[in-house]
Amino acid sequence: MENKFKIGCHLSSSKGFLNMGKEIISLGGNTFQFFTRNPRGGAAKAIDEEDVQRFKEFAGENGIDVILAHAPYTLNACSADEETRNFARQTFKDDLKRMEYIPGNMYNFHPGSHVKQGVEIGIDYIAEMLNDALEASQTTTVLLETMAGKGSEIGRSFEELQKIIEKVELDSHLGVCLDTCHVYDAGYDIAGNLDSVLSEFDSVIGLDRLKAVHINDSKNPFASHKDRHEKIGEGSIGTEAFSAIINHEALKNLPFYLETPNDAPGYAREIAMLKSLRR
Repeated sequence: MENKFKIGCHLSSSKGFLNMGKEIISLGGNTFQFFTRNPRGGAAKAIDEEDVQRFKEFAGENGIDVILAHAPYTLNACSADEETRNFARQTFKDDLKRMEYIPGNMYNFHPGSHVKQGVEIGIDYIAEMLNDALEASQTTTVLLETMAGKGSEIGRSFEELQKIIEKVELDSHLGVCLDTCHVYDAGYDIAGNLDSVLSEFDSVIGLDRLKAVHINDSKNPFASHKDRHEKIGEGSIGTEAFSAIINHEALKNLPFYLETPNDAPGYAREIAMLKSLRR
């Protein structure tokens, strides 16, 4: 039987889970990403349990098998500022509790920026937060996102992500979200040598940790460390590379999430295009 292509985009969580489910189906997708709360702040809406139940029913009827939550950008677990780290810890723990209303899904976060403290100290802070927040009973898989390496970002290399993972006690709850724009900007040539990049990922982290893909083209050239997303096929990565990515044996069964600079009709066009490239 043909493998199901899990494809979707980022949607606004302000409309509620049921409406996000309806929107992604209308766009031609079958999964979606959403922010758990204000991405530039910290406020989160109360969980609407009726909406959650109606979404679960809709998802079951329409083949939405998995969804991906994204932590706010303000979450910086390795900040030099203790108050910022405390905010990250409290937000992270609250988000994981909220995720259990829709069990068995994924929660993605940017590892953070060490702000001149050094990578090792930053990694220790991130692992400390994860050890404090993760619980053996949780059903949510927490994903570390690959980063482009601008400024003092942690996660610019597979080695940095692995160093975090190996310091976490409940590492069975951890995975990685590979962002195509980020890894390309970080210096991993997914356009020219995808097999080599995935082989390196496997040797450093292990492909079993790879749980989701942010599928974005890049406005900038290879290894620029800039992190500016572009529409699929309109950036420096290119359509041919994305065809190889969505059909690669190591990736094709993962869920793919568009974070391109698009409106709803644009996402519908991109989803249709990617589906047409699927073999």
